[in-house]
Amino acid sequence: MDDEDDDDDDDMTSDLMKDSEEPSNKRVKPVGKGGGVTGIITPVKTPALKRLGKSITRSISFRTEARPLPPAPIRSRQKASSFPRRRSSQCWSDTVDSHDLTAKEIKRQEVIYELTEGERQLIEDLSLVKKVYYEPMLKLDIMTESELGQIFGTLDSLIPLHEDLLARLERLRGSEKTVGAVGVTLFNWFPCLEAYVTYCCNQVEAKALLDMKKQQKRVEQFLRLCQESSFSRKLDLWNFLDLPRSRLVKYPLLLREILKSTPPDHPDEDTLPDALELVQSIVSEVDRKTGEAECQFYRRGLAYLEEGQRLPEIQLSRFLYCHGELKNTKGQKLHVFLFELCLVLTRSVEDKEGGVVFQVYRQPLPTATLHLEDLPDGEGGGGGAFRGAFTSGNDKVRNCLRVSSRGRSKAQSHSLQANDSFNKQQWISCLRQAMVQSRDRDAQVSQSPLSSRISPDFALYHIAELSLSSDTEMADQSSQ
Repeated sequence: MDDEDDDDDDDMTSDLMKDSEEPSNKRVKPVGKGGGVTGIITPVKTPALKRLGKSITRSISFRTEARPLPPAPIRSRQKASSFPRRRSSQCWSDTVDSHDLTAKEIKRQEVIYELTEGERQLIEDLSLVKKVYYEPMLKLDIMTESELGQIFGTLDSLIPLHEDLLARLERLRGSEKTVGAVGVTLFNWFPCLEAYVTYCCNQVEAKALLDMKKQQKRVEQFLRLCQESSFSRKLDLWNFLDLPRSRLVKYPLLLREILKSTPPDHPDEDTLPDALELVQSIVSEVDRKTGEAECQFYRRGLAYLEEGQRLPEIQLSRFLYCHGELKNTKGQKLHVFLFELCLVLTRSVEDKEGGVVFQVYRQPLPTATLHLEDLPDGEGGGGGAFRGAFTSGNDKVRNCLRVSSRGRSKAQSHSLQANDSFNKQQWISCLRQAMVQSRDRDAQVSQSPLSSRISPDFALYHIAELSLSSDTEMADQSSQ
């Protein structure tokens, strides 16, 4: 494509964007005192909801950090954008002229207002994604309809669901702008969130395809232009596509805060716990199904150099504990997958279509026979090779661990280095958990020979949303 075509596409894109309405950035500020997958409550007047905001921030971590923009400059626009950069910040008490509520009642109204406004802002964001990203890319033939369908998934079907909840919540608001009971309304609406199973299970493949398409000049320029525009609030497309999942994990947190401010004789005292239990079960189901879909996706992306590497533990694994980059003693970057039943070291290589395939490196290590060593800083255990790969001069070897196995094949050992101490501790925690659960399953099998090895009734602790790669995000492709 020549420069003149690029300019035409930019102008067309800009014209399409002018018709969009810009949602603002700030969230509503709850007030009052008291105790995963964007959608974060802004600084508030009390420590309680500050902690709520922080806990929400920690819970949303599905590899959705906004990427730094590529260094290549894009032609700046002289005309100022008509989109405001931020949402106006408003809390419930700002919407009423006067009230005679207690501090606890005010806090309850503030959280309900945050719940309501959060729905409104999510609807605005999802509508903006459809109008500013999906429709222009389809009209300008930047991607095919099939590719856009894979990336955006069932996002369009989520908008009416949240419009329905918003309408229900607004109908509860009385003449003095206060809301009475919300428990029954939420309990009746939460089953609609089952639609999130399909949307969230598609996300891992959607992210892989989006990363691959970003390597094309037209796609990269369009997305960069959007991210530099004020309507995006400096968020990239994936941040917007991950908003529904971020919203999903926020519902239990908001309901707990409402429940804390609900007096004992209030009708919600009986119904809110049921609504909370229901939404927690739905979030758990979505998380479990998403973990299974992610596990299947990465299993399909493994390329075996030898037939003996195809261990049954890999195919029988139902979820991923975690995955990310670690370095070996040669300084090579390995992408390591900790499946439910097996640890697999791989090297990422680009396939013919520009995606990534993970070539299995050495022999996979079943978690049931895995041994783990936490290597102190300065004691990498790899001798001169380890030190030479990771350090210069007299620097100590840091953030290292060693995994080994003495299973059905010859003994093997891998000394690995994490990006930082936090990254290392994540790996150690996940590895220890996988080892304990594998050995517990083996103990159950030995005590009951008729029990199934692959379907024990133990609690799934799915933490596959922990991406342990702090440098770069891997673009994954399902085809081998």
